[in-house]
Amino acid sequence: MTAMKHVTRHRFADVDGLQVFYREAGDPNAPKLLLLHGFPSASHQYARLIEELKGDFHIVAPDNPGSGHSDAPERPHTFDFLADVIEKFLDTIGFRGFSMYVFDFGAPVGFRIATRHPEWIKGLIVQNGNAYEDGLSDLAKGFVANRDPQAARDLLALEYTKFGYLEGAREPETISPDTWTLDQHYLDLRPQPQIDLFLDYHTNVAKYPEWQAYLREHQPPTLIAWGRGDPFFIEPGAKAYLRDVPDARLHLLDTGHFALEEDLAEIAALIRGFTPTV
Repeated sequence: MTAMKHVTRHRFADVDGLQVFYREAGDPNAPKLLLLHGFPSASHQYARLIEELKGDFHIVAPDNPGSGHSDAPERPHTFDFLADVIEKFLDTIGFRGFSMYVFDFGAPVGFRIATRHPEWIKGLIVQNGNAYEDGLSDLAKGFVANRDPQAARDLLALEYTKFGYLEGAREPETISPDTWTLDQHYLDLRPQPQIDLFLDYHTNVAKYPEWQAYLREHQPPTLIAWGRGDPFFIEPGAKAYLRDVPDARLHLLDTGHFALEEDLAEIAALIRGFTPTV
């Protein structure tokens, strides 16, 4: 019976008629851990981390609307919409009192939820999830300024998807091509939601002051594990968190944007040492 608690289950939750896919693993009585994925991926980016941590935590990892196996409704996909759906999803499955792992697009979704429900958040794990203008590279500033649908569509090309995984990695040959190949499959299958989100990205930067105010007011226990070779969200963005959460634990890793690809064991160990204390 105990072993069954450590099985990863692949489920759907009905959220106002929208089918949201999620992975769930671990003992429901264990500390709760919410994993919010980034672009251009889905919850499959956390499959190895879930296997590593499911004996220690109750883990939930949803696919955003328009990503992975979740539905992609015929409507504009904005970060507010994603946060609305994930908030209702957490309500639907009764997931409360969790540490929240935010990465890339998962950060603007997670911070919207945190500002709406600070009581839900017991701890914050930030892995290359930006909340400060200090963290925007020139490339990322281009995303913020982008209002051209064709330019946004161009960002969905295989060359760019592969770049996101390999740029800044210390040993690119250790990163499996299955990563960007699977992500590209979903991008090619349903490009419009991701185009919408690139065109909406500027709304995240506008909310940075609100998210920083949340951090200053609530002082959530915070762990920052940041790939310092990230071409999008640069090292000053990791250090900027310390302005608002001085007690945050900061770990700069010699890897790129998708830090779990090279530093899974190290990040898992950091999470184990951090989350049970909150």
